Amino acid sequence: MMRLTDTVKHLIIINVLFFIATQIVGDQMYQWFALWFPANENFQIWQIITHMFMHGGWSHILFNMFGLWMFGTAVEQYLGRNQFLFLYFSAGLAAAAFQLGYYYFEYMPIHAELINLGLTSDQIIEMISNNRAIEGLSDTQFTAIQEAFPIYRQTFFASMVGASGCIMGILAAFGVMNPNAELMLIFLPIPIKAKYFIPGIILLDVISAFTGQSFFSPSNTAYMAHIGGALIGFIMMWYWKKNSFNKNRWD
Repeated sequence: MMRLTDTVKHLIIINVLFFIATQIVGDQMYQWFALWFPANENFQIWQIITHMFMHGGWSHILFNMFGLWMFGTAVEQYLGRNQFLFLYFSAGLAAAAFQLGYYYFEYMPIHAELINLGLTSDQIIEMISNNRAIEGLSDTQFTAIQEAFPIYRQTFFASMVGASGCIMGILAAFGVMNPNAELMLIFLPIPIKAKYFIPGIILLDVISAFTGQSFFSPSNTAYMAHIGGALIGFIMMWYWKKNSFNKNRWD
């Protein structure tokens, strides 16, 4: 059995402690530590980091911690502690940037359209917060709001939790590190080399992000976060391996 490395062990402990606190405290933990859409009043700067240690349920944290143990241990042994942590948090930050960028891509055109129709930002926030149109709107304004309201509200109240972006970065790094390692899905026990398996998983996330079609994950999965984490993990490990950076480990 693969030995659990110290950094991976400590990351798992922190994630589990956050999850236990969430079970005890409840939804207030998500308000404080999930990553909220920046236009929402719940957003706080520390959430850019803390959301990586929050999870939405038992299956969410179990799958992520299993992935962290399975792939993170090998990657930490290869890179060393400091370099591994740099990769881990870089992937998490990239995941947040990609997902928030995707939300803004949906949010800003609708917001600009409503502003052009004569609504103020305060009126829009009042409408979203109260879940109803405000009084005194013209027919044109009311029609535009009716059409924009569902997706606008969904984006405004969007929040992110989970270490999935970090894990995808570690997974991509593992694929660069061991391209011929054979991996299998639990429900598809067919060995597939990492250099095919991992790009395939990422491709499914890309399809899900743009079509809404879910393959192996819940429909509320932050697919763009997966893509961002995997991309930065791939780039960093490819660069380090190409330049033999692992021979001069940071720790």
